[in-house]
Amino acid sequence: MGRLTGSTARTVIEARGLVVSPGFIDIHNHSDYTLLTDGNAESMVRQGVTSMILGEGGSAAPVGGKQQDKEYPADWHDFSGYFAQLLKGGISTNVGTYVGSSQVWTYIHGDQAGPPAAAEVAQMQDLVRDAMRQGALGVASSLSGPPGSWIDTDSLIAMCRAASEFGGIYSTHIRTEGQGVFESVAEAIKIGRESGVPVDIIHLKLADRKLWGQMPELIASIAEARATGVEVTANVYPYRAGQNDLATIIPPWAHEGGSAALIRRLGDASLRSRLESEIEHGIPGSSWYDHYTATGGWDGMLLVSLSNPAYKKYEGRRMNEVIQDMHVEPLDALFRLLKENGGTVPTIYFHHDEKDMRYALQQPFVSIGSDGLAFKTEGPLSVGNPHPRSYGTFPRVLGRYVRDEHVLSMEEAIRKMTSANATKIHVFDRGLLRPGLWADVTVFNPATIIDNATYMKPHQYASGVEYVLVNGKIVLARGKHSRARPGLILYGSGRTQ
Repeated sequence: MGRLTGSTARTVIEARGLVVSPGFIDIHNHSDYTLLTDGNAESMVRQGVTSMILGEGGSAAPVGGKQQDKEYPADWHDFSGYFAQLLKGGISTNVGTYVGSSQVWTYIHGDQAGPPAAAEVAQMQDLVRDAMRQGALGVASSLSGPPGSWIDTDSLIAMCRAASEFGGIYSTHIRTEGQGVFESVAEAIKIGRESGVPVDIIHLKLADRKLWGQMPELIASIAEARATGVEVTANVYPYRAGQNDLATIIPPWAHEGGSAALIRRLGDASLRSRLESEIEHGIPGSSWYDHYTATGGWDGMLLVSLSNPAYKKYEGRRMNEVIQDMHVEPLDALFRLLKENGGTVPTIYFHHDEKDMRYALQQPFVSIGSDGLAFKTEGPLSVGNPHPRSYGTFPRVLGRYVRDEHVLSMEEAIRKMTSANATKIHVFDRGLLRPGLWADVTVFNPATIIDNATYMKPHQYASGVEYVLVNGKIVLARGKHSRARPGLILYGSGRTQ
């Protein structure tokens, strides 16, 4: 683009009949560790994704301090070390990341509820400042379950104030997406207002059958805050199911001390009646988001992966089917699955409504993110039964909601995948096709683009993305990955190290 007089091309892409778009920026992605297994990011690149934004409650750094359970071993302690690991192996997409508030909390306060001492809050702020100097984009949170649910509002404001010194932002999976969702959105807005940072609400939804149909009112509450000058936005993924963990059904207090302590409590007969009551009826006066009551039953849960080989047969099956096969009471099955699989069983929950999702998707301040991971259809990243969003988010929007159902125009959908997300993270040299910007480009066929991944057969690449360029290098050509890894780190504006 620009003045090309006298220039010659080594490669010519015939794009007649295709759409040439800025590369898609996935505003909410969990590929922190899968990229270290395979930097090609196959399932994302084949969707047209050229940049992935990582970090929620947990993040790749900081690692150490009082943290106990580490799902993945880390050869680094801070973001500088993590970024070096990514670039050493090479990555096919660009990567940026938030620092997770739960990561900071457990580093300083450990795997326990608050309140933190004033000195601890100051240490948390220092950790955030270190992360921002190393290139983090801001602070992110996941408040619907431990350890995030242990973090009080004032501590989150303090962390965000530290990030604000470096131009950071706040990305939040709010405290509950079920009963109490309006209060949870209000909390996110308060954090942004009092700390002076922009807010992006992660995968906005009404994840409780009793609330279905109230998305217009929820959107109105956000619009009202925007009208008063608070910079608050949101993102969604185009599916009516989310993914979390079976462990989220267990009340927050039972998680204190980490997975080993959780497993001990599940086997403690003296706690059984309390656990049963709170799982089935919730905790009165608590903001805890109970996935069981919100989902409406065991048939709304689909197990993603199980670490114990003896339970692999249940991957991709509904929880009600598993209970029936195990020939035990539902909570006995729940407790056994968690105890025999290290306290964690990733699970898909069918808990929100298609109409609500569409309404949110149409709002001008709502962009698109996958909430997925970079997988592959063969090898170590092809195991389990993950949410199909990891393979299909962006083509699903363009195929189903643009071409087939006219929920969005093509132009608006692409804006929500590109420049809208670049603006959120304050990265202004990507997200548009314009001379002088980085050449992140996605070329797709508007007539054929579609997702193929399903809940029962998720490991299927999308169709219709023909070419993907990252930083001017061809990563995908005619649907085939070139194995090029030209991806760079998208550093926050406060980076000094």
